[in-house]
Amino acid sequence: MTVLVTGGAGFLGTRLIRSLLAGASGPAPTRVICVDQVASAVDDTRVVSVIGSVADPGVLRAAVPPDITTIWHLAAVLSGQSEAEPDLAMAVNVGGTEALLDACRTAARPPRFVFSSTVAVFGGPLPAVVPEDHALRPASTYGTTKAIAELLVLEASRRGLIDGIACRVPTVSVRPGRPNSAMSSFVSGIVREPLAGIESVCPVPLDTRLWVSSPTVTTSNLAHAGRLPAGMLQEVRSINLPGICVTPAQLLDSLERAAGAAVRNLVRLEPDARVAAVVEGWPGAIDASRALRLGFSADQNADALVTQFIGERASS
Repeated sequence: MTVLVTGGAGFLGTRLIRSLLAGASGPAPTRVICVDQVASAVDDTRVVSVIGSVADPGVLRAAVPPDITTIWHLAAVLSGQSEAEPDLAMAVNVGGTEALLDACRTAARPPRFVFSSTVAVFGGPLPAVVPEDHALRPASTYGTTKAIAELLVLEASRRGLIDGIACRVPTVSVRPGRPNSAMSSFVSGIVREPLAGIESVCPVPLDTRLWVSSPTVTTSNLAHAGRLPAGMLQEVRSINLPGICVTPAQLLDSLERAAGAAVRNLVRLEPDARVAAVVEGWPGAIDASRALRLGFSADQNADALVTQFIGERASS
């Protein structure tokens, strides 16, 4: 069984590849093709790295062999960089997705295509809980490119080129490592940096509602999307992945309970209108009841997000 993970050398891609190889969500693949700008860090003979961009036809010819069964498309220009470089975001997030879908024509049978979308496809005035059938009205370049790519995935599924599913991923927190270019990077930073003794900034009001999922649950849900029987999806192939609604204040309360007031006090509020304008336009809570019925999972609360990160940090 051959599978492909684009963006496979990134944080989520690496976790997903390790999970797949461990057989956490079904039979382990015999070959995992990782497409990214650098080689995969996963040391396993079953992993084959293809270096380059998903927008490069030559890369895709090497990455999508006829025996491909499942594709997880995670590669993207993130929200902060998308706002700064909209042409690049359109070329990679839309053009790269279109090129990857086109490459699927060479597959012996339509592969399951798991597209990593985002809650940023929603925008404008939003209800307290965004329903399943809420219209897409993104308020950022990133959200717009992801919404367009969702439609491309759905159209390719309708035409029988792929067996697609678009997973609207919540903000992932708490991420290890260095900050990335996402507008939501602070959601991890206000926990991760203080625990390392480093000051951190929260650029949005402390009562800002955020739809969040831990790295472990997000990885598990993406893997589950690759195994979900097509018949369960029926005609609706876009899924709002489960998350929990938290605020920066709640995350800081959890941080203080876990590590003490001195650690919490390393975080200072420093409003950034540019970041707030984007983040406050995202849903604070989403109706994910359909996803839960389909076997996707959710975290418990903000304390669980913080303690999970602390546990992983201690064991790394």
